[in-house]
Amino acid sequence: MKKIFSTLCMTLFAVAMMGQDPVITFTKTEHDFGKINEADGRVSTVFEFKNEGMSPLILSNVRASCGCTTPTWTKEPIEPGQTGSITVTYNPNGRPGRFQKTVTITSNATEPTKRVYIKGEVIPKQAKPVNKYTIAVGEMNMKETVLDLGQVKKGENKSGELEYTNLQKEDHTVDLATSAADSYLINQITLPTVKPNEVGKFIFALNTKATKLYGPVEAYAYVVVDGKKVIDNAHKLTIKANIVEDFSQMSVEEKQQAPIIEIAKSVDLGKVAAGKVLKGQIALKNLGVNPLEVRRALCIGQNMTAKAPKAIKSGKKGAVSLEINTKGMTAGNYSREVVIISNDYANSVKRVKVNFVVE
Repeated sequence: MKKIFSTLCMTLFAVAMMGQDPVITFTKTEHDFGKINEADGRVSTVFEFKNEGMSPLILSNVRASCGCTTPTWTKEPIEPGQTGSITVTYNPNGRPGRFQKTVTITSNATEPTKRVYIKGEVIPKQAKPVNKYTIAVGEMNMKETVLDLGQVKKGENKSGELEYTNLQKEDHTVDLATSAADSYLINQITLPTVKPNEVGKFIFALNTKATKLYGPVEAYAYVVVDGKKVIDNAHKLTIKANIVEDFSQMSVEEKQQAPIIEIAKSVDLGKVAAGKVLKGQIALKNLGVNPLEVRRALCIGQNMTAKAPKAIKSGKKGAVSLEINTKGMTAGNYSREVVIISNDYANSVKRVKVNFVVE
């Protein structure tokens, strides 16, 4: 009986002590800023709270979920019945789009951890042409001078564009110059005469039927401003692409008759004296039915050239001829790579490692 009475007293004492603890109550725990403009800068809201307990309330820490959100709060003790506040400021700079952040409050209240939330959507600021078009090309300015069209199927007419603008105070004319070597490059100019702050586009496409090239290619165009044709890097636009053969329409019968390439993963060309030209081959064999055609033999690495063989008939052998000029190379072991692109639909791209020693 005495033990039960003692336990009951301790429970009543704990309840009584809890009743004397501070109690934090917020008028709101969430604030929606709605749509805010990035250009307008920081926004703030105030979360007010009251101590509804029987002893002073002390906020020991207020922490935001990220550095873009900054809280400030009442630091002195809040007496019973009194109020305090937490001001939460959000910095939208460089953070376009929707956001939701959490602020965690730690105190000596009966509920020691509380959370409040802010949310909204940042409308990005409109960049001025001077901020976007940072590359000067004569009197024109551009965002980029390299256009990568990615993978382009042979026969496909895939296009892309590069923007230009006039940041000067007077009108300027614009044109493009290309070389005969890049005659398969198609271009269009949307705005030949550009007024101040107007934006035009160079639209490029590759006429892949007009070139025998396969694999990675680069074509060049030069920006001509006010009729001044200057062929240098400051006026050069680079158009990249990877031209691949389209095997998607092949029938079952065509696949059964297709060529099949047999090729080693690596070749060893042996030794060569420094300064001399090393010659060698990469052996090929056609295990299929129709002729095997090497579309391109592309050398990866300096000082090496490769020549593709003529079409290889069924069951016959051929070779990619290699030449390596070792002029300027020091003694040592070397490794190069040759990419073989063929009409074998199952293995149209094969990589061969070429090893040699310079003495």
